[in-house]
Amino acid sequence: MKVNMGKNDKVIRIVIAIVIAVLYWQGIIEGTLAYILLALSAIFVLTSLISFCPLYTLFGTNTCKVKK
Repeated sequence: MKVNMGKNDKVIRIVIAIVIAVLYWQGIIEGTLAYILLALSAIFVLTSLISFCPLYTLFGTNTCKVKK
């Protein structure tokens, strides 16, 4: 796997995951929507940790700065 996520992208994904977790913890989101968003936030955290997003390869996107 090639790295295809930049630092800003990783930070944004982690912040979104934290916001979703806090909304769930506070009881603002619940039910099926909460579980879907929690799964999405888990995927965001996982892809941020490994710096690779499979969807980026499908669309040909790369937010990582390329070293020359």
